[in-house]
Amino acid sequence: MKLPHDMMAQMRAATSKLMGSGPHAATEAIQNALSAAGLMPSAGTATPAPQTTTTPQQRPMQDINPPPANSQAQAKAAQPQPEAPQAQAAPVPPSPVQAAQDFAQDFMARLGVPAGLGQHSFDMPSFEMPNFQPSGIPGFGGPAATRAPLPEGAQFIDGSYANHAGTRAYKLYIPSSYHGQAMPLIVMLHGCTQNPDDFAAGTQMNAVAEEKQCFVVYPAQTQGANSSRCWNWFNAIDQQRGQGEPSLIAGIAQQIIEQYPVNEREVFVAGLSAGGAMAVIVGTLYPELFAGVGVHSGLPFASAQDLPSALSAMKGGAMSKRQAPEGGVPIIVFHGDRDTTVNLRNGEEVIAQAVRGQDATSDSIGGAVPNGHSYTRTTHSQADGSPLGEYWVIHGAGHAWSGGSDSGSYTDGKGPDASREMMRFFTTLG
Repeated sequence: MKLPHDMMAQMRAATSKLMGSGPHAATEAIQNALSAAGLMPSAGTATPAPQTTTTPQQRPMQDINPPPANSQAQAKAAQPQPEAPQAQAAPVPPSPVQAAQDFAQDFMARLGVPAGLGQHSFDMPSFEMPNFQPSGIPGFGGPAATRAPLPEGAQFIDGSYANHAGTRAYKLYIPSSYHGQAMPLIVMLHGCTQNPDDFAAGTQMNAVAEEKQCFVVYPAQTQGANSSRCWNWFNAIDQQRGQGEPSLIAGIAQQIIEQYPVNEREVFVAGLSAGGAMAVIVGTLYPELFAGVGVHSGLPFASAQDLPSALSAMKGGAMSKRQAPEGGVPIIVFHGDRDTTVNLRNGEEVIAQAVRGQDATSDSIGGAVPNGHSYTRTTHSQADGSPLGEYWVIHGAGHAWSGGSDSGSYTDGKGPDASREMMRFFTTLG
């Protein structure tokens, strides 16, 4: 959805007030934005009388469950007595003002502001994954309920890293084949509402790492940093080298390198959705540390500066407001063309950023997974044949990790297998 410019400006004002003045002030600003967009009367305007006709310029608000057509006549015939208040007339549809106020309150709730709270930190809500469903449904419902047994000799251990920007826990997978030799490292950034166990179960990256002899580390976003555990890819402080969450993620990778014999020429970062957007940022800011980036259903570098612009970018696609440095690291991108959470145009811009300014050659081929999704794979290479990037458009897929397991959330088992394809791409870069 592309929001009007005036409304976007007003929503930014609401966000600013949220951080400085609490939810009531932000609600007022949102209501002003709705007024500017023609969705409700401005403050001080009398509530308009209900209209009996509908015109293209003004449509009356309706109850989502309207009463039967003859309900009003039945209510009048019943003649309810004062002492029997339960026999009331059919519900009256909310006025445009009330509907707009309800919208504003819902908007505040989606910002992560609990009812009755005053000031609250600015975070990205669950807009990132709006189709989250209760547990018990395969492929959905929060962290994996059970953890698959590890191969004999493998480890999945807890760790923590802290710097001036805060502290983040992580889980590190050490394959059973590790006996002190140098191995590659992949940093995996989960999406909103997920955690390391859930993301590892869904992507099955540990199984791939077991086969390919690779360390995998899963940093964990905290609920204190973001109420929906999204990586804050849309905050200015989290788009800068040496600051915010990029410094924490890079610090975790560096800590693993110091503790284990990691092949420092084979360190990669990948992620899903908010994690994919953050993987782009981290790979862009730390090209000397990361040799490649994997992005699934993510967004381009510095594509938003606040919540309104983040929502706009997710729904309509966005160009980065900051120029990504040329000569960045190679990247592999996956995006479903039925993704209604993060628009496909974002995947197109992610790969465009990677090859912009490069003397690249491109080649596209189509394919299909047996009994699964078809796809179009476009490769971009330098003149000498070395890879710059790959872009996989998965036809019919939505906002979910392609080829993943239903033991984790937000996965699509119809393939292609994004985890294996990312690992294959990364092995060409070492």
